[in-house]
Amino acid sequence: MFYKRVNSGYKQALEGVQLKTLVYGDKTLCTEFRLEKGSKLPRHRHPHEQTGYLVSGGIRLSIGDKMFEVAPGDSWCIPGDVEHGAEILMDSVAVEVFSPVREDYLPENLV
Repeated sequence: MFYKRVNSGYKQALEGVQLKTLVYGDKTLCTEFRLEKGSKLPRHRHPHEQTGYLVSGGIRLSIGDKMFEVAPGDSWCIPGDVEHGAEILMDSVAVEVFSPVREDYLPENLV
């Protein structure tokens, strides 16, 4: 699968959080998130391992009982079933890879 960048196709996941699945295969799924300053990703958990990279902006990321100030170029890996959340400190773009594939993030499930 190949993805050519376009500025359309984002879906609202939460208030201030838009996502677009870029590519996926049998074992991984890659998603771009656009995050608005002041929005929050409530603490949650899921069975998927989640590896991310902050392209731009700034976020405060909690993973388990640890807190991280994330700047552009920083990356993270959240094991499956570990509680995590984020506070968006400035408009941000993050790219994250999930394994196994998040069925709810497949394009046909984002409608």
